[in-house]
Amino acid sequence: MKSGATGLPGVVLLEPRVYADARGVFYESWNKRTLRDLQIDADFVQDNQSRSARGTLRGLHYQVEQVQGKLLRVIAGEVFDVVVDLRRSSPCFGKHVALRLNAETPQMLWVPPGFAHGFVVLSPVAEMHYKMTDYYAPQHERSLLWNDPALGIAWPLAAAPLLSAKDAAGIPLAQAQTYP
Repeated sequence: MKSGATGLPGVVLLEPRVYADARGVFYESWNKRTLRDLQIDADFVQDNQSRSARGTLRGLHYQVEQVQGKLLRVIAGEVFDVVVDLRRSSPCFGKHVALRLNAETPQMLWVPPGFAHGFVVLSPVAEMHYKMTDYYAPQHERSLLWNDPALGIAWPLAAAPLLSAKDAAGIPLAQAQTYP
């Protein structure tokens, strides 16, 4: 497995070794030892999966307690994926990285604790798979306002996104609860 920098310290793009032949493809999507060798020492406790229609925007989500690291990948379709640094002690506080992830290119993204995460679906449908380092705790979940001008995210949207009520009511960075 190869790892690549994303522009935010700690956020890593992972590319597994893919074995392809006439039957299809095979790759190892998770191996604790391999990730540890890449300086990602995560103990995963929960797997999540989402299926969303084109134009759905989920995020930007984070938890202020029971903080979660996420290893994510697209297993169907394509998304525009965004990660925002919410660590006040970081020189990258408030900065983001945006990547297109799709099922045809089996890349994974490691989002460590301390970051908000979200995505918008670019294909007719997209499915995401997440491995989480802590359990979901709805009382600690927060939503950063996806279109906060302070973030400067250039979402590739032709129309208003489909949002949950929680995401539509997200908090701007200046008012958001963040990490030390």
